Amino acid sequence: MESFKGKAAICGLGITPMGRIYGHDSVWFAARAMRLALDDAGLTKDDIDGVLINSGITGELGLGLMMQLGFRNLRLYNEMNGAGSTASQMIQYAAMAVVHGMANHVICVFADAPLRENKSAGASYARGRGPRGMGTFETHYGLFGVNARYALAARRHMALYGTTQDQLGAIAVAERQWATMNPLAQMRDPMTLEDYHRSRWIIEPLHLLDCSLVSNGGVAVIVTTAERACSLKQPPVYIWGMGQGHPGNPNRAGADAEVSTGARIARDTAFRMAGISNEDLDFVELYDCYTYTVLVTLEDYGFCKKGEGGPFVADGKLGPGGSLPANTGGGQLSGYYMWGMTPVSEAVVQIRGQGGERQVPKHDLCLTTGNGGILNFHGCLVLGREAS
Repeated sequence: MESFKGKAAICGLGITPMGRIYGHDSVWFAARAMRLALDDAGLTKDDIDGVLINSGITGELGLGLMMQLGFRNLRLYNEMNGAGSTASQMIQYAAMAVVHGMANHVICVFADAPLRENKSAGASYARGRGPRGMGTFETHYGLFGVNARYALAARRHMALYGTTQDQLGAIAVAERQWATMNPLAQMRDPMTLEDYHRSRWIIEPLHLLDCSLVSNGGVAVIVTTAERACSLKQPPVYIWGMGQGHPGNPNRAGADAEVSTGARIARDTAFRMAGISNEDLDFVELYDCYTYTVLVTLEDYGFCKKGEGGPFVADGKLGPGGSLPANTGGGQLSGYYMWGMTPVSEAVVQIRGQGGERQVPKHDLCLTTGNGGILNFHGCLVLGREAS
């Protein structure tokens, strides 16, 4: 697997304005993000012979996008959905395609526009058909919606290991510190631990500030071979390693799905391919739909032992000036919520050295992760500034 290391690279990045941007649907955001990525790389639409699509909660993007945007004669085309793990998966498949000659330049895009004027962010995600049949069983006992399920996972970790509210809050505070320096971030006002505790409950133990934002916007990246990337406008961001882990959840007594995720499986594959250990990483961009997701991901990647995630983050090491810079654009808690494209986009910015005020001093090697479902699906990339 090491022979794949550094053979493919991200050569283009497009990020639209984020947040409460009204008057456009997901197709518009996708088209804008793809145009920005092409301009960023110095390519034209005719250079693209592969397109991979990930639509968010609205589901407005689909296979019709090829015709809507005028792509022709593609060698690779698909709509993918592994929830928040999809961005990593799209880039993995794109990398394999360009290295093995199936395509030359593959553009991967995520776009969504769930926010509506005069509607709350929560209402934006309360769409679609509810559960039916046996799927309603848990709702009769009050367990419904994603927030409740992540709250249950966090509470399980607290019960097993003594994790505290302050420790979850330390993650939210660190990410807000980064967001104050990111012009694209939705939440740029400074935040203290006291502010975190004062934010309203969503469902215990999760406060509002434990939960990700809702955003209208789009992100696109272009993947090509390392050789081609070197001749384009931007510094290549090389793909050193990649992995997936999908452990499944039997929903039975004795299962530990709430505290043990697919990150363990993905780490083994990606780190072996990249030939690295945790100590080689300069910073991390972790999927953060909730503060708890960050904590359990750090444990499962081996940055600390299982159950020690709370004390590990409590000293502020994830924030500016810390020993493990994490989610340096504010993540999905304070930056913007583009599913797995949020961590990927910030990783590209940082490795290129284009982070401005928030740029981390050492940015040679990064881990970026994606999480989907209720800790059910996981994907990751190890990205480097040099080919090897």
